[in-house]
Amino acid sequence: MNCTTNYSPTATQATPAQFTTPAVNVVESKDQFVLEAEMPGVAKDGLEVSVEGRNLTLVGRRLTRSAEVSTLYREITARDFKRVFELDETIDTARITARIEQGLLRVTLPKVEAVKPRKISVVE
Repeated sequence: MNCTTNYSPTATQATPAQFTTPAVNVVESKDQFVLEAEMPGVAKDGLEVSVEGRNLTLVGRRLTRSAEVSTLYREITARDFKRVFELDETIDTARITARIEQGLLRVTLPKVEAVKPRKISVVE
């Protein structure tokens, strides 16, 4: 998996100032990669994970506060999250899964069968 962040907004995408880039960890096993992204304040219904071509896009929208309250002091930004990754051919994009729990998004990126290690039987 190529973990270079591909973040160049087009005219149809929001500008970078509207989003915060979430911190991520990527780990690899023999069968898959697992990408973990921190998105505090994002619930399942505010999450969008999509694959277009070889790009994996993560968008997390935070819950908005009620109009009945006013903020007196703010250190936490109200921005939503966005990050785009370029996937290489070793990822089986049809089998990608995602789940979010307590603000941690976990995306499982299975490897295609052809790149998984396998044992070769030796015959006499």
